[in-house]
Amino acid sequence: MTTPLPAALLERLRTRLGDRFSTAEAVRNQHAGGGMHLPPLPPQAVAMANSLEDIVAIVSACSEFGVPLVPFGAGTSLECHVGAARGGVSIDLSGMQRVLKVNLEDQDCIVEAGVTRNALNAHLRHTGLFFPVDPGADATIGGMASTRASGTTTVRYGGMRENVLGLTVVTPDGSIVRTSRRARKSAAGYDLTHLFVGAEGTLGVIADVTVRLYGVPEAISAAVCSFPSAATATMSVIEAVQLGLPLARAEYLDPSAIAAVNAAFKTGHDVADTLFLEFHGAEEEVARCAERFKGIAADNGGGEFHWATDEEARTALWRARHHAGLAIAMSRPGAAPWSTDVCVPISRLAECIVQTKEDLASAPFSAAVLGHVGDGNFHVVLMIDTSSPDELAAAERFNDTLVARAIDMDGTCTGEHGVGLGKREALRTELGGAVELMKSIKHALDPRGLMNPEKIFI
Repeated sequence: MTTPLPAALLERLRTRLGDRFSTAEAVRNQHAGGGMHLPPLPPQAVAMANSLEDIVAIVSACSEFGVPLVPFGAGTSLECHVGAARGGVSIDLSGMQRVLKVNLEDQDCIVEAGVTRNALNAHLRHTGLFFPVDPGADATIGGMASTRASGTTTVRYGGMRENVLGLTVVTPDGSIVRTSRRARKSAAGYDLTHLFVGAEGTLGVIADVTVRLYGVPEAISAAVCSFPSAATATMSVIEAVQLGLPLARAEYLDPSAIAAVNAAFKTGHDVADTLFLEFHGAEEEVARCAERFKGIAADNGGGEFHWATDEEARTALWRARHHAGLAIAMSRPGAAPWSTDVCVPISRLAECIVQTKEDLASAPFSAAVLGHVGDGNFHVVLMIDTSSPDELAAAERFNDTLVARAIDMDGTCTGEHGVGLGKREALRTELGGAVELMKSIKHALDPRGLMNPEKIFI
């Protein structure tokens, strides 16, 4: 049973934050994480930070009273990263929405942790620059750094691992640490930036993030193409990547996902294994890349390309892809979605997807496969009747098999969802003794285990 929060802590945070501190049930439930197959775990209180000074005050108070603290951005994570496994205080950073500095000549910017990726790109709209990392959800930049997010554009621009240049972090004792300067490379000491990127809030609270920016491409062209099988669709992308074609996005949806998208958004895509593609660059480069990919697709039995070149048509096309998860969740009324992901070396991707779909053929629930096939990452959304013990057990078996297959292929248990509470055992299977080293780092920085406890490690 969770110990009640100390009265002195409550008083201190109320005095500091006023109505930005709450113990109301409705507010706590909004910060409970969970979703999918994991239960919600509400905190005992929510503290809403609007500044670096607020973060220091909240972290210092929780440290003094030995109270667990869970960083919270937009709450879009899928492995219960923001659930309060041991109660305590959720520190909500969504109010930290300032773009602190844009360096046009250096093509980088510094943003507070609560700035969302869409808000950042809206701010940059007239600069000729943009921030490319696109996980689909309008997540906060701080949360994306914390979970080492990636997404649809990773094949060209990389994910947060490649695009975070530095962080300001408040460590568990309330100290402020700047992990690096803005230089594009450095050999100065430990790479603290990438220690915190992907740490899922277990080592400190990210206050601001310095990210790379990119020039808006001269030309952007998007297309949809259907294929006779998952293998032929996937192999088309693998061949294109191996040939060095500069794909900007290469997304796969299986027939179940396409059917769900058509039903939810009144689109008319062929119900088949389908690729959503995008090409960025100069006009000539885009045209050349598109033609070469069409040839690869034709050799693999691909159908007609349906193009979208103007911004409105491209936005509509990618809205369907980004909301495919929602469409799948609507496809079986009364069921709940369980979304999992793995990532494998691209040479093993087609094999992994084909074997996964064979497993799903005998499953007692509906499911769909979709993913970022340009970088070897795919997702499976299982639609589960949570009142059925048989379906829940089958889902567990499927997920265990999928993860084991990916690891056997020298892949990873999660390409972008992260570990959270859901994949802690899988992490140990994947990395073995390296997990003990991670735990040693955690203990050195957070000896009392107050920062987002029970995440990543068992």
